[in-house]
Amino acid sequence: MNVDGKKYRTIWISEDGGSVDIIDQTKFPYAFEIAQLRTKEDAAHAIRVMQVRGAPLIGATAAFGVALAMRADPSDASLHAVCAELLETRPTAINLHWALSKARKALIKVPAEHREEAAFTLANSICDEDIAINMAIGMHGMELIAALAQTKKPGEPVNILTHCNAGWLATVDWGTATAPIYMCHDGGIPVHVWVDETRPRNQGAFLTAWELGHHGVPHTVIVDNAGGHLMQHGMVDIVITGTDRTTASGDVCNKIGTYLKALAAKDNNVPFYVALPSPTIDFSLSDGVREIPIEERSGLEVSQMTGRTAQGTIETVNIVAEGSEVANPAFDVTPARLVTGLITERGVLEANRQSIAQAFPERLKLSA
Repeated sequence: MNVDGKKYRTIWISEDGGSVDIIDQTKFPYAFEIAQLRTKEDAAHAIRVMQVRGAPLIGATAAFGVALAMRADPSDASLHAVCAELLETRPTAINLHWALSKARKALIKVPAEHREEAAFTLANSICDEDIAINMAIGMHGMELIAALAQTKKPGEPVNILTHCNAGWLATVDWGTATAPIYMCHDGGIPVHVWVDETRPRNQGAFLTAWELGHHGVPHTVIVDNAGGHLMQHGMVDIVITGTDRTTASGDVCNKIGTYLKALAAKDNNVPFYVALPSPTIDFSLSDGVREIPIEERSGLEVSQMTGRTAQGTIETVNIVAEGSEVANPAFDVTPARLVTGLITERGVLEANRQSIAQAFPERLKLSA
């Protein structure tokens, strides 16, 4: 996407080839900074502390982490070790498992002296594939929004509610949930986005709002609990979220709070769609609530908040009563029965086993 007129991906090989460069998402929305990954430890750290986040970008970063490891030591032992190390960084996003499995299977067949080159080629191909997938998701989702626009008065926007950041910053480019939004905006279809703040890390307020603002998309940041109220008053036409893992039966796992939006949408007859690239589908799982591991992150993310003071300094303050215990589950699961449809690179699917299997038969065979 464009940032102040310059085209960026979220991850790329530096001009001198000495590092893998990323946009440091822990600095948003106060600064736009590039960080360099030179080792597999750098890649693992970037995933763990959320310098990069979003299932597709985590997978791409892991692939580059393997490539950096192969540059340092292309042995079989090094390959197995880096895959195991990176696998432990974030437990919920299935793209991490997918990318590492793909890298290990491909590279183990390559002679050690050629593994570095092969690993970087593979990582780049994963990035290119992600962009192509997201563009296709955007086109299919655009059709849904365009149909809603036909029911509006001339110039009246389609009001879209999203949760967390399933945008350009969560992928290599375009985003998943935001791809249809950007394409509609660029194509002259009026849209307005309700942006959930997404506590506790505020990915909506910090990241999605930043993205939309730089692209010129009209948007309004709201507190997480306002979505149901807006739906009750007819102020939301469609909900589009992303997902970090989708089961073979259509359950979706996304940032904590997504399930509540789906319940509110169901109660108010608001269509609830989930935009997802096929690598987020985990064909080995059927019951998302029981089977998907939910990452429990540090309670400090809840009990503290970072912001910019009136004097312009960035400070972190405590916001929870002293002595209170804090829990921080990072994701929840929305059952398929609450999902109107899945926006994939192969079209809009029903959230059920048959529809998903028919759309991606080759993925189903690989998981068997």
